Amino acid sequence: MLDTLMLSRIQFAANISFHILFPTITIALGWMLVFFKFRHNRTGEQIWLDTYYFWVKVFALTFALGVVSGITMSFQFGTNWPGFMEKVGNIAGPLLGYEVMTAFFMEATFLGIMLFGKNRVPNWVHTLATLLVAIGTTISAFWILVLNSWMHTPTGFEIIDGVVHPTSWFEVIFNPSMPYRLSHMLLASGLTASFLIAGISAYQKLKSPKSGVADKPLKVGITAAAILIPLQIFVGDMHGLNTLEHQPQKIAAMEGVWETEQGAPLLLFAVPNEETRSNDFEVGIPNLASLILTHQLDGEIKGLESFDYHPPVKPLFFGFRIMVGVGVLMLLVSWFTAYRVWRNQPMPKWHLIGLVAMTFSGWVATLSGWYVTEIGRQPWLVQGVLKTADAVTPVASSHVGITLTIYLTLYAVLMVAYIRTLFFLAKKRLPEYQSDNHAQPEKEVNV
Repeated sequence: MLDTLMLSRIQFAANISFHILFPTITIALGWMLVFFKFRHNRTGEQIWLDTYYFWVKVFALTFALGVVSGITMSFQFGTNWPGFMEKVGNIAGPLLGYEVMTAFFMEATFLGIMLFGKNRVPNWVHTLATLLVAIGTTISAFWILVLNSWMHTPTGFEIIDGVVHPTSWFEVIFNPSMPYRLSHMLLASGLTASFLIAGISAYQKLKSPKSGVADKPLKVGITAAAILIPLQIFVGDMHGLNTLEHQPQKIAAMEGVWETEQGAPLLLFAVPNEETRSNDFEVGIPNLASLILTHQLDGEIKGLESFDYHPPVKPLFFGFRIMVGVGVLMLLVSWFTAYRVWRNQPMPKWHLIGLVAMTFSGWVATLSGWYVTEIGRQPWLVQGVLKTADAVTPVASSHVGITLTIYLTLYAVLMVAYIRTLFFLAKKRLPEYQSDNHAQPEKEVNV
């Protein structure tokens, strides 16, 4: 039987894994809606308005699930991790409060205008509401990433009688890893939303080949992905260098470096063995890890043996490679598809099926990267300040096991319902547009 600590960690991981999927979409999808609305205002083309209202429905559904799962997650600070708020509540509490006051209220208020304001408010008010919702999603991400970054690189505080007190809110907010984590997350959201739009649009083209309704959103989604993925690779490299400075043991685990090495190879594949403290079945490129991390071929990377503690190696090692592998796949798919789209080449069926398969690829990359980030902080909940084991609830493990089972069952049902609803909306009714004139729909067809 797993103990309370492990069950609570699994429960929180399940909750945050489910929750993060939805903000990862809505953060960037809000800005996509702004683009669709501005394009309709500028051109007057009906296809942009139809696209806007379809994706507003997706946004609202996604936003609702994000809110529900987020509230549940916040409850767990009290039920499963009381030591967290007891120790660092003077910092965590205000930051979470700022997110609610500056972002959530604005999102929830103006989302109603986006959904129900058509023909009830002037067009400029409706457009402004869309813009404010997009701003709200980004502000919300800012405050959450501030707290998460501070937990990894805490600054601007002092400890009095075992309790953390802020000494500089500027240092708390702009802690050393915040700019990199925030940028990395915003770009991840952009890629997630872009491939979601491209995948759903490809599905619509498969279901209704004669309809041109999906042409423009497909072009927008895949173009955004093609632009964002190189930026994400660059920011990811900067984030890695920042992590090497502040959490070198995490980098050592990600790269499978057990002993300090100069000219460390980049391992394409290996099976870390924590018993022998070595890697089995290594396949690597000599010196490349050192070149990437230190920008020198013979640069030194500290091994895991150099630290008093280190995180579990296998989850970080494989999680990092899944994230990078999906990122490379995104790069290849987005560039290849963008080339065909911008040259107005026809999209064969196999290509559309491939895009549909990539619909939720952003989720895979985001979750694998999130696991690397959070597991890589262990055994600390707040790096160097509060250990995970010191914050867990004294509640019996059997009670946590019951709630964990309920959560997992509910999340599985909600996830199936969410995905089925997305594809149901995508094929429900498609207006048909002429391929050479997208200004007005010819007719609507049932699929």
